[in-house]
Amino acid sequence: MSETQHFEGRCHCGAVQFSANADLANVISCNCSICSKHGLILTFVPADRFTLAAGEDTLKDYQFNTMRIRHRFCGNCGVEPFAEGAMPDGTPMRAINVRCLDGVDIAALSPTPVDGRSR
Repeated sequence: MSETQHFEGRCHCGAVQFSANADLANVISCNCSICSKHGLILTFVPADRFTLAAGEDTLKDYQFNTMRIRHRFCGNCGVEPFAEGAMPDGTPMRAINVRCLDGVDIAALSPTPVDGRSR
């Protein structure tokens, strides 16, 4: 059963801190170049269910390919806690790196493989 929960998260050094209301029943593991190199496991939430609590001034931005997703990473430790983009209907969204969420047992998740490499 799917359930939205409140999560706190942060980068490795703690400079970037955020919270989000997310459902971890449908996380993905994408094989595109950036997700595979970073080892990302992602969940997606509307932007209004995400709050950046600290670190806006520390965040760096990386875009590639279609330039539609802003991969945000900590300028201190280099970890990408989230990305910014839009859902197919244009709704602003955040792609959250589940590995950055506090208290989540990654081994208990069942990420759905996504073929981002072929897109």
